[in-house]
Amino acid sequence: MLGMGLQSTLLGVRATLEGFPTVVTGAIMSCYYVGYLLGTRMAPPLVRRLGHIRVFAALAAISSASILVQGTLVNPLIWGVMRGVTGVCLAGIYVVAESWLNDRASRENRGRLFAIYMVILYVGLGAGQFLLILARPSTTAPFMLVSVLISLALVPILVSSRQVPEHALPRTVRLRDLYRDTPLGVVAVAVSGMISAFIFSMGPVYARLSGLDVTGVARFMAVSILATVLTQYPIGRLSDRMDRRTMIAAVCSLDAVVAGVITAFPHLPQALFLLLAAVFSGFVLTIYSLAVSHVNDKLEQSQMVAASSKLLRLNGTSAALGPVLAGGLMAQFGPRAYFGALATLTGALAIYDLWRKMRRKPVPPAQRGPFIGTQQPQA
Repeated sequence: MLGMGLQSTLLGVRATLEGFPTVVTGAIMSCYYVGYLLGTRMAPPLVRRLGHIRVFAALAAISSASILVQGTLVNPLIWGVMRGVTGVCLAGIYVVAESWLNDRASRENRGRLFAIYMVILYVGLGAGQFLLILARPSTTAPFMLVSVLISLALVPILVSSRQVPEHALPRTVRLRDLYRDTPLGVVAVAVSGMISAFIFSMGPVYARLSGLDVTGVARFMAVSILATVLTQYPIGRLSDRMDRRTMIAAVCSLDAVVAGVITAFPHLPQALFLLLAAVFSGFVLTIYSLAVSHVNDKLEQSQMVAASSKLLRLNGTSAALGPVLAGGLMAQFGPRAYFGALATLTGALAIYDLWRKMRRKPVPPAQRGPFIGTQQPQA
């Protein structure tokens, strides 16, 4: 996560330094999510055939090589292809990590294990932003650093003496059936994918176009990501005790207001701007977990794995559109369109949420499953 957190911000900053058009940069970033979708289809049968350790090692090695290609050959087309390769690799790495955790977890400790997993993930992504300060993005040094970090991730996997789990493919669950049962959950998963892609892929571009230097970009991205570490657990706990739709509506309404303030007042003091950015990201990046938990409340235990796979693909599909949309809007209306679009997305989801609440009763407390922080495609 240190390597992936640095990589995404590095590419956004370097693209602006190279003078890539904003729309082109958005298209490059979207290639990651296209690759991620392919990876979610390719990884399960590979893991079943080759085993967890071999798949992790192969994908980490390919991912490490792809960033070196980007550092050596600065070309939009090559960068787009390599971003797609990175997406394929990271999808497989997530499959290995999360299926391994699920196999080792029990009903008594699964929530705690995945909470720790999410904290480590976001701390790694957030801390990776500060590594950009150590090397100039106009050189090949940060690309080499990303490659080193990803390569080091191989070490604990390869030397592990733990027994690896058997991987079985889940039975099929249709997306239209999920939508029929929980329309809000499915829509919220799709919207959260677009929002997360805005933040992780185009956040550095927005910060750079707003006049921030490399240190400012790193600080903006770091506070945006690390804020989520503080909010995941309390938001999840609250959603276990009340209607999850109420939590989604509350989170979206707060985020719409915060994003609207940043859009309306583009020249806020730096400290206040960072605080508002942290509040926005800290809450908005919980929507995916809330939505998945809401969907799982309506499912049988045997359906959950297959449903998660479908939701992850839906999330990745909408995420692939996010950077292109953000790039086009910023090219047309300037960097203010970044938070303006985010305010629109969160506001629209809040309105849809309230409309759905009027049409359907909440899930009874006895039928609700526990909240588990869930990873969505980002890098």
